[in-house]
Amino acid sequence: MSKRIRVTMREVARLAGVSVSTVSAAINGTAIVSPRRAQKVREAMDVLDYHPDQVARSLKVGRTEVVGVVMPDITNAFYPEVIRGIEDAAGQAGYSVILCNSNEDPAREQRHLSTLFSRRVDGVLIACSDASTAYDSLIRKRFPIVFFDRLPADTNRGAVCTDNLDAARSATEHLLQLGHRNIAMITGNLLHSTHRDRLEGFRKAMQERHVAILNEYLRGGDLQTRSGYEASLELLRLPRPPTAIIASNNKMMLGLMRAIGELSLACPAQVSVIGFDDYAWTEYFTPRLTVVKQKTYDIGCRAMSMLLTQIGSEGGSDQGEVVQLKAELLIRESTAAPAAKRARVRR
Repeated sequence: MSKRIRVTMREVARLAGVSVSTVSAAINGTAIVSPRRAQKVREAMDVLDYHPDQVARSLKVGRTEVVGVVMPDITNAFYPEVIRGIEDAAGQAGYSVILCNSNEDPAREQRHLSTLFSRRVDGVLIACSDASTAYDSLIRKRFPIVFFDRLPADTNRGAVCTDNLDAARSATEHLLQLGHRNIAMITGNLLHSTHRDRLEGFRKAMQERHVAILNEYLRGGDLQTRSGYEASLELLRLPRPPTAIIASNNKMMLGLMRAIGELSLACPAQVSVIGFDDYAWTEYFTPRLTVVKQKTYDIGCRAMSMLLTQIGSEGGSDQGEVVQLKAELLIRESTAAPAAKRARVRR
């Protein structure tokens, strides 16, 4: 196989009939080039299959115009819409995006961050699998970084997430207003701010109504469908099972619905269900699922915008705003008054 000969900017200039400085200006936008000459440069680049050396350019201008995104679980339907928001905002600013999946593995997350450093990305957006890893690797280096979805404790850097405390409190209040008192929650990893805040919102709503929170009604999961299924079986097989269950993420909600079906329980007649995140499939369940709808696309856009602001500041910014976006409770068919209350109403 013959070695590919690298085309130079000088050859593009020769074919286009312009100077090398005109080719450079047309590519980099460093000076005004007439439309006719710019068109000649583009045509010559196409003919010669010329691609600018981005590494050399980044050394010259001090930026690569590339950012890295590290997410914990690419199979979670929450993240693709966030990524779409990030890529749209990045594209409008002339930036490209490198996507990395840590698979909830702190060691892999660290390797991804090291790779992004070596690629000289201009900044990083991260939903941490391990907050301390991100802190040690990025913040102490004064590197432009914005957290999204999951926030380290006491972060003073930019961050964008859902107001998870308020979202969980609203979901719990809806069940309390229906008359439920035996309410269970399947939480995610409480090392993550997302799930700590959702549990805190649940507790606040129950405490405000002076309703006891039973330890047996609190179950932890690993955010995967299997753990939601197993936790739900445990709850629904209790001597006094809950009349309503909140699942702290979309995958565990799928496990919850599987358990309800396997035990031949009627939803919401025997157990009401609320999950997090709204996708097309939540409306095609029977019953249609009541869910907390997060502004996933907006999270991505806002996070990227915040990162661009940091990149524009020399060495990144020490202080950053924490933006919490309000979620919306979509009330559908999977929540209703508990059976005992409905019986009293009928009498």
